[in-house]
Amino acid sequence: MRNEKAINYYQIGENILNSFTSKKALLMHTCCAPCVTFPLSHLVKFFDVTLYYNNSNIYPSEEYHRRLNELINYVNTFNREFNQNVKLIIPEYDNLSYTNKLSIRKNDKEGHGRCKLCYFLRMDEGYNYANTHHFDYFTTVMTISRQKDAATLNRIGRILENKYSYTKYLYHNFKKNKGIDKGLELSKKYHLYQQHYCGCLYSYNEYIKKENLKNEK
Repeated sequence: MRNEKAINYYQIGENILNSFTSKKALLMHTCCAPCVTFPLSHLVKFFDVTLYYNNSNIYPSEEYHRRLNELINYVNTFNREFNQNVKLIIPEYDNLSYTNKLSIRKNDKEGHGRCKLCYFLRMDEGYNYANTHHFDYFTTVMTISRQKDAATLNRIGRILENKYSYTKYLYHNFKKNKGIDKGLELSKKYHLYQQHYCGCLYSYNEYIKKENLKNEK
């Protein structure tokens, strides 16, 4: 059995990018503006990029829209400053239905089974859109996060690449080679909103518990 942790997804991704002789079309699942900063700035050299904000996991709706508005503002700024034409697709927000799908793993600890299910659901939805609309590649910005395991996300990408017939998966680990530091620098430069929890109802409840405990001390 292959050791997923030992696979250098950063280098695999760079090898794919450096093999291109012309720009390809990429659909990139995007969870928030801070996470998109470095991946977007890196990938526009190789792709015509379209962002896909399918994040019905985010609770409550005010938080969903706050992250979405921050992303819209950042993309508009990016396009203006760097003469790009990055597009943003925003599917319908349906937190109730999405939370019902996650509820079978509601008792899981943060970062375990429930989170993996959440990654899969959102990546599958995005990949289906990419394949249906004949994008050359699909990927997610989530590998830049310290809280998210790049091996897990790339393993999901491999499963989906085998599921869909047209679109290829761009394997990568955007946090490597100081990608995470570059992302933080860009977030500070543009004063981007930094969320306090991952997104779903269950992570929100955990965040509130921790805040209440702090206030009691």
